[in-house]
Amino acid sequence: MPTVTARKQVLVACLGNLWLRDDGFGAEVAKRLENRELPDGAKVFDFGTGGLNLAYEAMRGYDGLVLVDASRQGHEPGTLYVMEVDVDEVGGAIEDGEVLDPHAMDPKTVLRFVKATGGWPGRVIVIGCEPEEVEDVGIGLSEPVTAALDGAVALVEETVAELLAE
Repeated sequence: MPTVTARKQVLVACLGNLWLRDDGFGAEVAKRLENRELPDGAKVFDFGTGGLNLAYEAMRGYDGLVLVDASRQGHEPGTLYVMEVDVDEVGGAIEDGEVLDPHAMDPKTVLRFVKATGGWPGRVIVIGCEPEEVEDVGIGLSEPVTAALDGAVALVEETVAELLAE
């Protein structure tokens, strides 16, 4: 009888709030990825600010997770980052009586929830972009963040290919 091997699955989760200028970085990357042909096994979702939806999707059994989001790291606006999340550095168990606000599920809280429920999706990579403006309400990315979009798409494609090949 032939052996059937399961195809690896990688989730690309784009995050952010379109109403806070550069925080919409993830949504713009998702939009550009819609027009690209990603390898079989890669799924791209624009979760916006829906952290709880991301948590539930991440628990479906993915082999890898790529988070795409604006990320303040202290460099020039438009700087791209690739950071791997260490499962041991994600918060601990959710204690009895502890409340996680489903309307305030930032990426760190989402990962803690996923870890606590036993749904950790293999390697977790964050592709971040240093924002210029995320405090004031407004639509549209700044020039430096807009200029970083093509590079971010390329990083997502490279990262997905690497995770699927492992």
